[in-house]
Amino acid sequence: MHHRTFVRLAALGAAGVTALFAAPAAFAAGGTATAAPLQVSAKLAHQESHGLQSLSRRSNTSVESSNWSGYAATGSDGEFTSVSASWVQPTVTCGSKTTYSSYWVGLDGYSNSALEQTGTEADCIGRRAEYGAWWEVLPASETDYSVTVEPGDSLTASVVDNGNGTFTMTLTDSTEGWSKSTTADGSSGYEDSSAEVIAEATEVNGSIAKLSDFGTVNFTGATADGNTLSSYSPNEIVMAGNSDIKAQPGTLSGGDFSDTWENYS
Repeated sequence: MHHRTFVRLAALGAAGVTALFAAPAAFAAGGTATAAPLQVSAKLAHQESHGLQSLSRRSNTSVESSNWSGYAATGSDGEFTSVSASWVQPTVTCGSKTTYSSYWVGLDGYSNSALEQTGTEADCIGRRAEYGAWWEVLPASETDYSVTVEPGDSLTASVVDNGNGTFTMTLTDSTEGWSKSTTADGSSGYEDSSAEVIAEATEVNGSIAKLSDFGTVNFTGATADGNTLSSYSPNEIVMAGNSDIKAQPGTLSGGDFSDTWENYS
C-alpha cells in the first residue's frame, strides 16, 4: 500500500508533487478558489466621478453628505494651494452587491463645482474585488492609471496649485514601487477655497453607488499648505443615506484620522 503510493508520487516528479500538496492552499473556506483582486479598467474609470453631493449642516463643526466622509478645511478664495495625505489601501469585503468606494485628496469641491483630486478606489463587481488609481479634474470623469494597487499598499497623494492655472496631482504607491504625476488645467472657476481628505461612495454613470464595505481606512499626515489639517478646524463630513450613516470619520488628531464603513446605502 505504502509502496504503491510512493511509486505514484515518484511518477509525478518533483513539480507534480509540489503542486499536489500546494493545491489545498489555493482554496478558501468552503472549497472556493481565492482569486487575486482585479485592477479597475479604463472603461469603468471613465464612468466614475467624485463631486460632493447633498451637503447639509449637522452642527457647527459637522456636515452630512450622501457620498463624502472625512474632513474639509475651508476658507476664502485662494486660501489653499496644496493638500496631501497618506493612507493604507483598505481591503473590501465583497458579496452579491455591486459596490464602489474611493479614497483621495483634493482642492476645491466643498463650496463650488470645481475639484482637482487624485486617489484610489476599491470596488466589488461580480463578487470580485477590483482596485485602482486615478486622477480627476471636474467636470470630466476620472482618468485611470494603468498600475497595480493591492489591499495593504501604502499610498501618498498630493494636489498642488502651480499658480499658473494648472494643478499637479501626484499619487505614490511605496509598496508596489510606482509614482504617477499629472499636471492639468484646473476646473473652470476654481477658487482654492477648500482642501479635503475623503473616503467616498463613488458616483457611477451619474448616480451614487452603494458603498463598498471597506472596514476602516486610516489617513495619516494630512496637510494643507504644509500645515496639519487640524490646524484649520476643518469641517467633519459624515456620509449618510436613507436615514442611516454610511461612513463615519473618527476624531482628527493633527493630520491623522480613521474613517469607518457603516452601511451600503
